[in-house]
Amino acid sequence: MLKIIPLGGLGEIGLNMMVFEYGDSSFIVDSGLMFPEDYMLGVDYVIPDMSYIKQKSPNILGIVLTHAHEDHIGALPYLLKEINVPIFGTPFTLEVVRNKLEEQGHFSSVSLHAISPMEKLKLGAFELEFIRVSHSAVDGVAIAVRTPLGLVVHTGDFKISHTSVDGKITDVNKFALCGEEGVLALLSDSTNVEKEGYTISDQEIGETLARIATGRRGRIIVGLFASNISRIQQVIDIAQATNRKAIFNGRSIETSVNIAKELGYINIPEGMEIDVEQVNDFPDDEIVIITTGSQGEPMASLARMAAGHHKQIKIKKEDTVIFSSKFIPGNEKAIAKIINALYRLGADVIYEKISAIHVSGHAFQEELKLMINMTKPKYFIPIHGEYRHLILHARLAEQVGISKENVLLAENGQIIEFDENGGRIQDSVLTGRVLIDGKGIGDVGRSVLKERRDLSEDGFVVVNMAIDEETGIVVYGPEIVSRGFVFETETGHLLEDAKCVVLEIIEEVGPEVPDRVNKIRSKTQSALRKYFSFTIKRRPVILPFIIEV
Repeated sequence: MLKIIPLGGLGEIGLNMMVFEYGDSSFIVDSGLMFPEDYMLGVDYVIPDMSYIKQKSPNILGIVLTHAHEDHIGALPYLLKEINVPIFGTPFTLEVVRNKLEEQGHFSSVSLHAISPMEKLKLGAFELEFIRVSHSAVDGVAIAVRTPLGLVVHTGDFKISHTSVDGKITDVNKFALCGEEGVLALLSDSTNVEKEGYTISDQEIGETLARIATGRRGRIIVGLFASNISRIQQVIDIAQATNRKAIFNGRSIETSVNIAKELGYINIPEGMEIDVEQVNDFPDDEIVIITTGSQGEPMASLARMAAGHHKQIKIKKEDTVIFSSKFIPGNEKAIAKIINALYRLGADVIYEKISAIHVSGHAFQEELKLMINMTKPKYFIPIHGEYRHLILHARLAEQVGISKENVLLAENGQIIEFDENGGRIQDSVLTGRVLIDGKGIGDVGRSVLKERRDLSEDGFVVVNMAIDEETGIVVYGPEIVSRGFVFETETGHLLEDAKCVVLEIIEEVGPEVPDRVNKIRSKTQSALRKYFSFTIKRRPVILPFIIEV
C-alpha cells in the first residue's frame, strides 16, 4: 500500500511537509515553517508537529527539498534533531540550507546531496525524477515519484511561463511525458487558485522596473526577496544600462547573491558591485541598492533606513524606493508603516498597489488547468494552501474532467492511501503546530498564548502583602501595583479603593480559618475581578503575592 501523509501545508500557507510511504520505505518532501499569526503573541515562528516522523524514523531514507523558501526548508534544523538522514536538493537550495545549518550549529553531521532536473534518485521502493519548474526562488523542482502502484507527481511551488530572465522555465514537455506514461495522482500547488488567467511574465516586470529607473536623479533602492535571483539579475541589468553601481545590503541578500555567484546563477559585471561603506563615494544617480525588508521585518535593512537607524544609508528626498515583492497576508500593516515613514523622509515609494512591479511565483487558474491537462492524472490532490484554496482547486480539477470521486481533498494528518483497488483518504496521524519562542520548542501552548493575550489586552494588577503568622495581622501592605491596566497617577483612587476591598477580605477570613493564606489569595482574585469589572469594565490579570512572616 502506498501512503501519502501531509504533516503541514494543507489548510495553511506554509509548514509544507509531506511523508511518502511504501512498506518499509519512507521519505519526506520539504520541511517548512510558518510565520506566527496575530494571536501568537511573542512567538518567533511555527513548525509542524513531528511526532509521526519520530515513530517512523527507522524507515525514513531521506529528505527531498523542492526549493529554498522558508516555508519549505525553515523547519529543517528542528527535523534534523529527530532524524539524521541524507538531504537531497538542487545546488542553490542546498547552499541556502548549508548556510542555515551552519548558523545554527547543526551542520557537522548532515549529509547533503545535490540533484539536478532530469536526474533520478532511488530511495528504497521509490524512484524519484526531478523536473525543473519556474518559481520566484531559483532552482525549483517538481518530483515525479515512481512507486510500485504507479507514478505520483508532486509539483512543488510552480508557475508556467514561457519566458524567463535566466531561461529556466517550467519543463512542460516532461510533465506531458509523465501524462503519456500515466499518472496515478497529481499533487498540485493551490496558492493562487483564486487568480484568473495567467501570471504575467518576468520580462514585463523587468520592463516596468526599467521605465521606473530611467531618468531618476537620486538613488534607487529595491527591496525584494533574497531568494529571487532572477529579479536581482533584472535589477543588475537595469543598473548596468543606467550606469549605476550596485550595493547589496542585508544579510540574506548578501548570502543569496554570494551563493548565486559561486554557482554561476547571476552575472554581475566586473567593477559594478561596491560595498555599502562606499555609498557616499559616488553621486546618488549612480547608485542602486538591493536590500532586504520588503515584508516590513523590523530589523531588516529597509526598516532601519525608514526609521533613520541605518548606519550607512540615510534616506534622501530624491531617493526612489521600490518594493518589488508581494505583500504577504499579515504583513500589510508593517509594510504600510515603513512606506509611510519613507514618504515622510521625502522618498518616492513604488509598490504593488500603484505599479506592476512583482509577479507571483505561483500558477494562476489557467496554468493550474494546463498542469492537470498535461499530466492527465487518475486522482487529483490539491496541496499548498488554506482550506478555501484546496476547495477551489478541487472544483477546478472537476471542471477539466477529473471525476469528483477521484478528487481527494485531504487535510494535515489525513492518510491518503493507494492500493490495487484505488485511492482514498483513510484514518489520520497526529499532527499540528509547534510554536518556537526563542530557544523554547513547543513550551508555548494554548494556555500560555491565552495568558499573553489577556495581559496584552487588559494588563495585570499585583497585590503584595505580608501577614503575621501568629496574630494574623497585616504587617505589610496591601501594596497594589498595575502594569498595562491604568495610569496610576490619573486614577490613583481606583487602586486605593482596591486596597479596601483586600482589607475587607482579611477581616472576613480570620486567623482561626485553616489554610488562611490560600483562601485570602483566592478571594482576593475573585473580589478584585468583580471590583474592576464593575468600576471600570476591565478584567486585568490579578496576581496576589501573600506571605506569612
